[in-house]
Amino acid sequence: MSDRIPKCLAPVGGVPLLEIWLDLCARHGVQRALINVSRHADQVADFLRRRTADIDVHLVRENEPLGNAGTVRANRAFVSREESFYVLYTDNLTDASLTQLAECHRRHHAPVTMGLFHTSAPRASGIVQMREDGLITDFEEKPEFPQGTLANAGIYVARQSLFDVIPDEGPIIDFGRHVFPALIGRMYGSVIEDYLMDIGNPAALALASEQWAGRKPTLLSKKADL
Repeated sequence: MSDRIPKCLAPVGGVPLLEIWLDLCARHGVQRALINVSRHADQVADFLRRRTADIDVHLVRENEPLGNAGTVRANRAFVSREESFYVLYTDNLTDASLTQLAECHRRHHAPVTMGLFHTSAPRASGIVQMREDGLITDFEEKPEFPQGTLANAGIYVARQSLFDVIPDEGPIIDFGRHVFPALIGRMYGSVIEDYLMDIGNPAALALASEQWAGRKPTLLSKKADL
């Protein structure tokens, strides 16, 4: 799949995954987005040129891998005027309520609110322990002996204070390995009850396409106000 097209353009029921994500963002009041691409950037650029511009999209071509946190650090200027902003992994398929996550984020002043889901493969995920009030008290990336099934969904709302925790050095900086362990006790979680699946391999993509067929995303009654 990714040898021919980027993961973000993988078709789900005939619709590119990135189209699903941009539609989700638009319905939740997002007006500007930055998309980072390391492979097949020309295909993504062509896709963006052909679609209706309901969101102002800025495409960044990453020639050398920086890691997910490294990419956010490198593009800090894009969100420099925002009090809070979303960080979204587009190799997941979801109809999660970004508005609900933003509302959870407004209840505290911590650097990050992490979207969470219950996984059936905890060894392949970032696993958290969380208090009743949502404070994350432990985080372990891909643990050999998982202490639970509540996992990082790759959907975050972050404040500018997040940049104080992302290391300045290192060619590849990863949220799960280099950032979130430093935020234990200083970040909150919110469980996503909506559909969410990692479609990073062909088998998962096929299953997700089957499950996604016929789904109608819920429309919002108001926009998120970060």
